[in-house]
Amino acid sequence: MKQNLTDAGPDAVDARLGARLAELRAEHGWSLGELAERSGVSRSTLSRAERAEISPTAAVLNRLCNVYGRTMSQLLSEVEAEPALLLRAADQPVWEDRASGFVRRSVSPPHPGLRGELVEGRLAPGADLAYDRPPVPGLEQHIWVLEGTLEVTAQDVEHRLDAGDCLRLRVWGPTRFRCAGPREARYVLAVVLP
Repeated sequence: MKQNLTDAGPDAVDARLGARLAELRAEHGWSLGELAERSGVSRSTLSRAERAEISPTAAVLNRLCNVYGRTMSQLLSEVEAEPALLLRAADQPVWEDRASGFVRRSVSPPHPGLRGELVEGRLAPGADLAYDRPPVPGLEQHIWVLEGTLEVTAQDVEHRLDAGDCLRLRVWGPTRFRCAGPREARYVLAVVLP
């Protein structure tokens, strides 16, 4: 997890994300301990994320999304402005998990009335990103590799994807994304809620 504190205070996105995480926990009436039990994330990490002392990793956000029944894009869009019909490349929200070497661009932020979204993912060479559960069970994903080589493991089956390859799957359990090549892997992730 990256430390985001500077003399000016926490990153604005991390501050809004922390506040939203605290709101969600309060809406459910859970203590930090109860949320820690439900999510498998330590009470300390949850507290520090809610106070924007740290930026949660993708794996931590994934666990919280599972508990709250949201995709990561939905959660992140809740801390951004209302999405427009046309979203210029320069205005697409970017979130970075520096600890894992993962950069995520919300190409088409989710809309409450729609089930699909597009995400651009980038993994640094050697980056290995593991999720112990899907944010929403049965989530449909289409993974289209644009550059580099990506290894995706789902249901204990490893798929090696090179530029141009596309994998479609439904996510019920753990998944793993690994940049297997000597250069960055860049891919499009199309996500469809069940």
